[in-house]
Amino acid sequence: MRNFRRQQNRNFSRRIKSFDPSVLVKNLPQNAQPVQEAFVPNHSFIDFGFHNVLHANIETRKYTILTPIQDQVIPLLLAGRDVVGIANTGTGKTAAFLTPFIQKVVNDRSQRLLILAPTRELAVQIEQEFRSFSSRMGLFSALCIGGVGMYGQIRSLRQNPNFVIGTPGRIKDLGNQREINFSLFNNVVLDEVDRMLDMGFVRDITEILSLLPKRRQSAFFSATTTPEVTKIMNGFLVSPVTVSVRANTTLQNISQKVVKANGKPKIEILHNLLITPGFDKVLVFGRTKHGLERMAYDLTRRGFAVVAIHGNKSQSQRQRSLEQFKNNRVKVLLATDVASRGLDIDNVTHVINYDLPESYEDYVHRIGRTGRANKTGIALTLVD
Repeated sequence: MRNFRRQQNRNFSRRIKSFDPSVLVKNLPQNAQPVQEAFVPNHSFIDFGFHNVLHANIETRKYTILTPIQDQVIPLLLAGRDVVGIANTGTGKTAAFLTPFIQKVVNDRSQRLLILAPTRELAVQIEQEFRSFSSRMGLFSALCIGGVGMYGQIRSLRQNPNFVIGTPGRIKDLGNQREINFSLFNNVVLDEVDRMLDMGFVRDITEILSLLPKRRQSAFFSATTTPEVTKIMNGFLVSPVTVSVRANTTLQNISQKVVKANGKPKIEILHNLLITPGFDKVLVFGRTKHGLERMAYDLTRRGFAVVAIHGNKSQSQRQRSLEQFKNNRVKVLLATDVASRGLDIDNVTHVINYDLPESYEDYVHRIGRTGRANKTGIALTLVD
């Protein structure tokens, strides 16, 4: 399976060997300013007729004004339409698909929803959002991801939850063990479709979707559109409505700069940056798992409190590291691109590309971890 997925990465990836943003950055203004969106929604949450408890949960989350994708997607899903959403992270798309499907299940408890996400972290985040929106409503979910034992997941599945959230590999494995009956799912959401294809999940996705009932409601979300993404979507959707949200909005809040090493070791440059006032919550991206471990060791020896997430970490280690960073117990998180998509981390002051990203898309999603929610951020790329 690993060899197959590596082959799929070669066949379906849009990535190039590396992307140097120097040319892109050189003509940008040095100082970003917060951009207040001039978007005026056509709806409010009260217009959708949500159950009173669901509406109260939305208010508890302080969701007051709909984002563009929520304004367009929620009424379509409530009307039973298939939807293609073209939107990057930070646009509110999780709430855009969770809230209408929660309402759908409240209206009809026979409805079951399968949600597929490319990474464990994103699946965990979606499940946490589900718990928040469905609080006190008597709805249950099963989180099915790799890196942890199956026993607890099987136990959750045997309670017949209306919502099953997971990564394609683990979902397929549970299906092969007959712990998931795909024919029972009359709704499906695929989040970050492009990322799933990049990671070699095309075969798993295709197999899972082919086992679902022909009559179902589907919502697929992707940050980019490519022939591969379009092929997957067109093959499994019925007369979908496409909703596209401008993807570069958040980049206007980010000051992007290139830092040239000029022969100096990059670890020295990183050290000097991290001791600079204002570097309060810093996300550092590296290319490889082993490179991140060396970086973590070097920074720890230099007195920095850091945590790291990458593929060699167990799921519990990765989740614990994220929580420490989110809760400001450590100020530096080291990550491979597993963290660049789908994670909502508040108040990241700086993103540092210690290693060059593999593609323009990876660069955009990396730096998009800062400058969120109409705040400014700074993205630095270290270049030899």
